[in-house]
Amino acid sequence: MRSWPLAAASLLLALGTLCPAAEEKKTTWTPLMDGKTLAGWHKVGDGEWTVEDGAFVGRADKAKLYGLLVSDKTFKDFTVRLKFKCLSGDSGFYIRTIIKPPEKAHGLQVQVGLPGSGVGGIYESYGRGWLDKLPAEQEKKACKAAEWNEMTIAAKGGHVVVHVNGVKAAELANDKSRPEGHFALQMHSGCVMHVLFKDIAIAAE
Repeated sequence: MRSWPLAAASLLLALGTLCPAAEEKKTTWTPLMDGKTLAGWHKVGDGEWTVEDGAFVGRADKAKLYGLLVSDKTFKDFTVRLKFKCLSGDSGFYIRTIIKPPEKAHGLQVQVGLPGSGVGGIYESYGRGWLDKLPAEQEKKACKAAEWNEMTIAAKGGHVVVHVNGVKAAELANDKSRPEGHFALQMHSGCVMHVLFKDIAIAAE
């Protein structure tokens, strides 16, 4: 006769094999761009945003104002992923931002640019400045110049973590900045800008 402990162990093993719920839940990603139009986003400031080969492309020639591409919707807690390529200039991906006329994006900016610019670091525009970023040598190893790079930004309450090409580039804990706002892509004023973003998608918390 089979003992109860052995029978119970066999039953649990069988249930674990048969129940999909025992497996890790997969993340569902929702695209925030259709790869053909600027639908879901709107332009603010100078410069020009277009869609080319499935990517948002920003170009400006020493424009007076910043050039922003701002999400129509606002977001609170989320994980957002994207790919970027910066060919010239200084850019960024804002989270939980608000826009004050004429084109001032107030909030947390995750740096996008060439290696050496603080790529993946978190900067509070019109506020505290740099909050966290990699040392220069580590950043240069994590970021690929003039190539597509992958970025993930996870924000839940005051905890914000940024990864660039799988490397943790910045982290905030118990941050007290704005809890909800728009996403925005940036072209810095006064620069010759050429920056590309694609495959922007969100997993809401």
